Amino acid sequence: MHSQIIVNLPVADLAKSKAFFSALGYGFDPDFTGDQSAALVLGDKMTAMLMAREFFAGFARKPIADAKTSTAGWVCLTCDSRSQVDTLAERALGAGGSAPREAQDHGFMYSRAFEDLDGHTWVLLHMTATPPKE
Repeated sequence: MHSQIIVNLPVADLAKSKAFFSALGYGFDPDFTGDQSAALVLGDKMTAMLMAREFFAGFARKPIADAKTSTAGWVCLTCDSRSQVDTLAERALGAGGSAPREAQDHGFMYSRAFEDLDGHTWVLLHMTATPPKE
């Protein structure tokens, strides 16, 4: 149905956001990175455009929510293992992020979450099976 996903997120300080995600081991697509936005490469055909708040506002028709005080959604990323979930979450915390909740283990799915420097919630999860039928 769709061939690519691009999530657009407003950030207060683009340079600090780039440093934060670089500390987690992510890179940026230089063809789509400049002074006002940066294309954070999350995987094959998966990108998060980190956009300076003022630049982001030029595309928005509604007020920009403060992700530190409101929740509008989460960015969820699957990981290849529980170890990868833990490694990325610990890197995020070490780079200045925060943990909005404890790790969750549902047997078939393990997850941890972190908030980036702007309060956007990222959920990292590893699934080993489908959920049990109720």
